[in-house]
Amino acid sequence: MIEMHWGDPITLYPTKDGVAERFSTIEKARHWLRRHWPTSDEARQAALEKIESAMDCMSPVKDARRAFVAAALSAGFVPDRAS
Repeated sequence: MIEMHWGDPITLYPTKDGVAERFSTIEKARHWLRRHWPTSDEARQAALEKIESAMDCMSPVKDARRAFVAAALSAGFVPDRAS
């Protein structure tokens, strides 16, 4: 599988104890949303849909990034300022 250009990496910091996680590929973002995400809400679902659409070349990757950051905020993560 060829990795899609995701832009600058996004680092998410947990608001509670935990380790920051860096997302440098859209594939890792999708994996985390599917397998490791702490919440199952509308923002997570919207991010999954946008990411999968971008991976199928049906929508811009920048829309997927925005949806991913929105899901991160909804789940209680704090993204780095570059995101």
